[in-house]
Amino acid sequence: MSGQSERPEIDTEDENPEIEGSGDESSQNADDAEATLAELQAKADENWDRYLRAAAETENVRKRASRDVEHARKFALENFGRELLAVKDSLEMGLAAGESADAESLVAGSAATLKLLTGTLERFGVTELDPQGEPFDPEVHEAMTIQPSDDVEPGSIVTVIQKGYSLNGRLLRPARVIVAAEPVPVNTDE
Repeated sequence: MSGQSERPEIDTEDENPEIEGSGDESSQNADDAEATLAELQAKADENWDRYLRAAAETENVRKRASRDVEHARKFALENFGRELLAVKDSLEMGLAAGESADAESLVAGSAATLKLLTGTLERFGVTELDPQGEPFDPEVHEAMTIQPSDDVEPGSIVTVIQKGYSLNGRLLRPARVIVAAEPVPVNTDE
């Protein structure tokens, strides 16, 4: 085989005079060694081919996964966008009807559109946080101010300025609130 150095021949007659026919044996051993070497080379070639195929498959899986992630990121909001189109259509019809409609029908149309939007948001896991009267929680509420109150416990929410929202349990926007404080004592000593 090319790239391999030849084994130096050993004179076995001087060292082991009782071995006869050592020339035939060394020829036999050389043939066996060549056969073994050829077998090992075939096995190495087979393993190299398997390695190349596995490496190619791994690269294909990586590219496919990357493509799938890009596709998912690109079209993640497809269903949500499709559902919002009904809300947009409702708003457009309300605006078109606004020129000739009375105030009562406009309010009814706006209420129907709001109900449609709320239903769409709920289908996609967006829930409303309206913490009126609940204890203040800085994890989900943003205190805008503190107001003394006789009506609710101190530390509770007196007024919700802006509702909060969560998406599948993760806070999207905290509720902006006014928090109750101890009522100011009225001084009657004067």
